[in-house]
Amino acid sequence: MYNTIELQNKIKELKKEKDFCILAHAYQTQEITEIADFVGDSYGLSKQAQSSPQKNILMCGVRFMAETAKILSPEKKVYLSHRDAGCPMAEQLTYEELKGLKEKYKDAATVAYINTTAELKTLCDVCVTSASALEIVKKIPNKEILFIPDCNLGSWIEEQVPGKKFHFIKGGCPIHMKITYDDVERVREEYPDALLLVHPECIKEVTENADYAGSTTGILSYVEKSDAKKFVIGTDNSIVQHLQFSYPDKEFYPLSKRCICEDMRLTTLVDVYNCLRGYCGEEITMPDDLRIKAKKAIDAMIQYGG
Repeated sequence: MYNTIELQNKIKELKKEKDFCILAHAYQTQEITEIADFVGDSYGLSKQAQSSPQKNILMCGVRFMAETAKILSPEKKVYLSHRDAGCPMAEQLTYEELKGLKEKYKDAATVAYINTTAELKTLCDVCVTSASALEIVKKIPNKEILFIPDCNLGSWIEEQVPGKKFHFIKGGCPIHMKITYDDVERVREEYPDALLLVHPECIKEVTENADYAGSTTGILSYVEKSDAKKFVIGTDNSIVQHLQFSYPDKEFYPLSKRCICEDMRLTTLVDVYNCLRGYCGEEITMPDDLRIKAKKAIDAMIQYGG
């Protein structure tokens, strides 16, 4: 029987012994991020997978993140820490449905939030992250944009790019959509001197009443640079925990106790330990033709947004 620190030490020994790079999305719990080689957003982690010297990658996140890592690093073995860790948003649109939408909006550039499956990426012109979406959409020459799958993030971008026409599906993150304007009113009353920082996957009534709306990395950067002492965080509540560890002299509160990604929470520290031992997780494999087609949209993202 191990305690947390002992198990973390075992994991650190195993990853060196078996030549693993451990990547943890920022929505993972603190005990997992502490043993990761890199912590960040989905695209940033995939870039780290590409540049890491290790021949094996363990993605502590959800399936589309592991797929993206495999797309960018085909020569490496990529493993997902929990085989059931998916993303509801990534699964809201089928390949055939997207083909139909592209036929309907022939003049539109198809822009995919990176929270999509590899199969959907093969039909898209460019991928975006919440951090890069605005910059990339501004640079796309098309005057029409078919933005999939998150209509909340897409609408947030649309308001800042008035010269383009957007088309959406009724998709989005079901976890962030649990946050309501009532939550905003409640925290404004309860913490009147706190700044409200939210993710643009939230509904419009939330983002337009926040002090800052931006990506997870944007929220973390905002706190780092701010002289404020109190913050309400409107994204996955793991970020509240991470900020409490990073800035113990500041106060952090969740905008909603309901904003918890169940798929992210599937991965435990024991799962990471057992993945390294070969007892659980799943290796991500992909046909070369699928990978090459999906990579074109990611390459376009790098071209437009760096």
